[in-house]
Amino acid sequence: MSSQLTVKPRPSRRKMPDTAFVNDMFMPLSEAQVSVEDRGFQFGDGVYELLRVYCGALFRPDEHLSRLERSATALGIPLPHSRDHWKSLLSDAVARSGYPEAKVYIQVTRGVAPRDHAPTQDGPPTVVVTVRAFAAPSPTLYQKGAEAITVPDLRWGRCDIKSICLLPNVLTKQRARDEHAFEALFVRDGYVVEGATSNVMNVKGGTIFTAPEGPLILSGVTRQLTLNLARAAGIAIKEQALTEPDFLESDEVFLTGTTIEVLPIRRINSRMIGKGSPGPLTAVLMEHFKALHV
Repeated sequence: MSSQLTVKPRPSRRKMPDTAFVNDMFMPLSEAQVSVEDRGFQFGDGVYELLRVYCGALFRPDEHLSRLERSATALGIPLPHSRDHWKSLLSDAVARSGYPEAKVYIQVTRGVAPRDHAPTQDGPPTVVVTVRAFAAPSPTLYQKGAEAITVPDLRWGRCDIKSICLLPNVLTKQRARDEHAFEALFVRDGYVVEGATSNVMNVKGGTIFTAPEGPLILSGVTRQLTLNLARAAGIAIKEQALTEPDFLESDEVFLTGTTIEVLPIRRINSRMIGKGSPGPLTAVLMEHFKALHV
């Protein structure tokens, strides 16, 4: 059911660079609060989305909101706004921040209720939107390629839901940082599926391989855009996960994600991939993706 809130720009509104919207109210991010009884805090019972802002405009909001709807439906959490209302709200939040380049998080939890594992739908969901300035990864990562490690995939069986329960991702990302790597790649039953905060693709013999959509990966908006760009460029694609040994023998490996776009990987587990520098197909996709928003 759509909320009756009308989110309109205020003629005299002041800029709030780090902006939050919590349950129908805008405020500086530093003042944002939710109840300790919120099920998101108590159980991680919620979903989220991350959107990029380029030159003050939201990038691909419909695709992100579609996935938010799918995630919320999978968990039985009713979204309080229509698609158009979400876009109006998010655009207003970006305008209030004044950031031309930003990242916008939407988080929706099942709401506030006395602590009990069995959920009830007595109250409304909690909605939080935050806007922060976006700091792009170092250009060196794109020029030379990043490093990654592989880790066992210990996550639950519905990775396709963009849930706020991210402890396995947090721990593996910390492990990557400890090992001076940019990303940790999950390996499940011997197959490389995706990164802790990204999707992953590899190139062998001129063909792009990537794990297929399904419950074992969170299919990113950037992943799908990149595959579309590859098809338009006449690059062969196989949505097929490869074993870790085969994956490490790739000609090229790259990550895709909202905050990184298309990012080349030059080493995995200290092992050089291809020639140890961004490969030609990766370079083509990097440029084609950039053309979508410049």
